[in-house]
Amino acid sequence: MPKESKNAEEADEVEDAEDEGVEESKAPTEEAEPIEEVEEAEIAETVTEEETTEELEEEVEETEEAEEAEVEEKVEKPEKKEVEEEIVEERLYTIPLSRAWISPRRKRAPRAIRLIESFVERHMKLRGEGLEEEDAEARRLVISNEVNERVWSRGIEKPPRKIRVRVTEDKEGKVTVYLAEGD
Repeated sequence: MPKESKNAEEADEVEDAEDEGVEESKAPTEEAEPIEEVEEAEIAETVTEEETTEELEEEVEETEEAEEAEVEEKVEKPEKKEVEEEIVEERLYTIPLSRAWISPRRKRAPRAIRLIESFVERHMKLRGEGLEEEDAEARRLVISNEVNERVWSRGIEKPPRKIRVRVTEDKEGKVTVYLAEGD
């Protein structure tokens, strides 16, 4: 008999669960009717969305045009900066760096940079007997990153044998060494 009482208790629990399940199943059916009403409202909204999609497309086109105009303005700004520099003098040089190969292997690239500096100072008259000390101090030499990367491109032991550069001097006396175009 104890087994039967356990089975009876389990049967009661199952019936209770089924009753609860019925109540739960009734709840979604009650909610189903409002869902249909929401769908009707969504359909009404889609009609208005079709009308507004044209407006949105126009706004997107306007923003794209505005972005393109901003990009064009950004492109023009760097060109203006280059013009503002006012280059007084510009020269092209092929600088021989073969003397850098005389030094030990691990000191060749730094020596090549020093050779470029001394060559430019000598040819652009940055330092020398003919210049006053104040004038020589006012002039500065700047080697661009492109030139430095070209010298160091094959490592410290194998700098190039020669390098072609473009040297410019602006109205303030600043001398800048750039890599020549095409190199």
